[in-house]
Amino acid sequence: MTQNSTVTSWLWGHYSRLGLGVALAALVIDQLHKWWMLTIVGITQVDQIKVTPFFNLIYVSNKGISFGLFQQDGSGQLFLAGFAFIVACMLMIWLARSGDSKQMAISIGLVVGGAIGNAIDRLYLGGVADFFDFHVLGYHWPAFNIADTAIVAGVAGLLYDAFLMNRNNAAKGL
Repeated sequence: MTQNSTVTSWLWGHYSRLGLGVALAALVIDQLHKWWMLTIVGITQVDQIKVTPFFNLIYVSNKGISFGLFQQDGSGQLFLAGFAFIVACMLMIWLARSGDSKQMAISIGLVVGGAIGNAIDRLYLGGVADFFDFHVLGYHWPAFNIADTAIVAGVAGLLYDAFLMNRNNAAKGL
């Protein structure tokens, strides 16, 4: 095996193209939605838009990590964005090195696209733009966006893939 093919296999696996395509699709959909909400809808100019009795569109600038924990400004946002980019790169390398399933490629792509979408918000908006507000009986789920949804779906897919693989290997006696 030549050095060039070793580098290629280390950085680019069988399903890397699929994972990268899903990441790009998730990123584009997320960023277009945020652009639409901020510029066309003008969500920052209204308190909320009631969509259903249990769902509103709002604007929240999340300057923290998950669920708004550990609020950061300035260099903290740069750190969180940089961390997201590093994680995205590591996930793509993981996909290239061990990705032997379409499920894993799609799941990693969703996580990567969502992480980069939120990192872009941190760099350009100073925090992650969240819009979706679900509530019932006065209790509100923390606001979230399409990137967050992609990340959660991707993690769920990775967990499903991991448990399915373990169950299949156990059934085969491996």
